[in-house]
Amino acid sequence: MKNLLKITILSAALVLSISTANAQQKIAHINSAELIKAMPEIVVADKQLEVYKGTLDTDGKTMYTEYQSKVADFQAKEKTMSEALKEAKVKEIQDLEKRIQEFQQKASQDFEKKRGELYDPILKKAEEAVKAVAKEKGLAYVIDVSQQAVIYYDGGVNILADVKAKLGIK
Repeated sequence: MKNLLKITILSAALVLSISTANAQQKIAHINSAELIKAMPEIVVADKQLEVYKGTLDTDGKTMYTEYQSKVADFQAKEKTMSEALKEAKVKEIQDLEKRIQEFQQKASQDFEKKRGELYDPILKKAEEAVKAVAKEKGLAYVIDVSQQAVIYYDGGVNILADVKAKLGIK
């Protein structure tokens, strides 16, 4: 019983000390999705990524068209082919199917790599601007409301305009 009372008192003291410490900290919020969307660099990156995706799509369609052509040719001539030729054609079609699957996996990986190459510098620039504004304003915490990391906030300091100004965005 004494231990339970001690634990309760210690827990209450800890909660009060944390609440007091948090009340002294300056907290702000920002919508990083809105910030990123407002950055002019993102428009350029989006266009470059769309062009790259188009190239990958075109290459994939070319391979798939070749596959469809080989399958149609095989089906049309199958009855007149020797068993050896049938086996060779089936193997050729299966190899092409495998190449298409490998291409799709590689294309997906390449797309994600390209996205990182284009977006990472933009995200880093935004992050550095947020940190700079937070330091200038003496903030202890900046909460990103676009990531749904906060369920409720009442007021606080929205630093989106300050970060946009730091980046030269109107």
